[in-house]
Amino acid sequence: MLTYIIFTVLEIVATGSSKCKIHSSTVKQAPLKTDSIFYRIFQSIPSTFFELINQPPQLASVYQFSSVEVKQLAFRIDGVFLPNTPDLPIYFAEVQFQPDKKFYSRLFTEIFNYLDKTELTNNWRGVVIFPNRSVDTGDTERYTELLNSQRVSRVYLDELSSIEASSIGIETVKLIIEPESTATTRAIEIVNSARQQILDVATIREIIQLIETILIYKLPRLTQEEIGKMFGSNELKQTRFYQDVLAEGRQEGRQEGRQEGRQEGKLETIPQLLGLGLSIEQIAQALGLDEQLVRQAAQPKS
Repeated sequence: MLTYIIFTVLEIVATGSSKCKIHSSTVKQAPLKTDSIFYRIFQSIPSTFFELINQPPQLASVYQFSSVEVKQLAFRIDGVFLPNTPDLPIYFAEVQFQPDKKFYSRLFTEIFNYLDKTELTNNWRGVVIFPNRSVDTGDTERYTELLNSQRVSRVYLDELSSIEASSIGIETVKLIIEPESTATTRAIEIVNSARQQILDVATIREIIQLIETILIYKLPRLTQEEIGKMFGSNELKQTRFYQDVLAEGRQEGRQEGRQEGRQEGKLETIPQLLGLGLSIEQIAQALGLDEQLVRQAAQPKS
């Protein structure tokens, strides 16, 4: 049975806290492990969160991302940003990738339970991130005033194209819902942009690892090594998380019996990779294909 992911974002003005922390609300797994990916994006590039809600990305410098726990009620909220000054709000983020009629009921229950138990006296606001509007199916009748106010913002990832001059973080978020047919091309473009715009090597490496993780889920026909070669990198971390991701991707491919489809999927990406300036030799090495096969696939179809 498929489960869903929730990242609730609320804004509470901290009173006297020395640091702002980002806490995460109850996160459940989606097929793409969207919760884990968003958590890593917000932790690695926290300015992305503020861009999503049309706030200055510089705000990230005064926030810390973590999770809060209400011990009396035995629940935790993942995805909360707490500021390091009492003038700023606390943000709680919810990522919802599966339709759920009771989503808003649970969301506001968690929010108000936390507000009741915390010693903070901050004002609050919520942010919910959906892949698209069709997933936003929760019953809203009892919460209309909250949803229509400035208390709660809803972000739909498929509408982010309206954001001009998107940052590397926003483009990485958009890759999560990119169609499989263009995901590889888009991923290479994002990595190339990151290498041009970002000077810090560690940050670039983290972005590449994030993108590789997303592609492993989206394109189970490609191996970890093949994806790594696309970016000139074979540095996916050898952690349990990455090994689990890779194992799941391979298992999905085996279950669907895609040995032939796997090669077809690789061949379909060849024109896109050529358009990015890669040579026949580079593409053959990256995809693990014979150069002659790549040359044939690169020929325009009559």
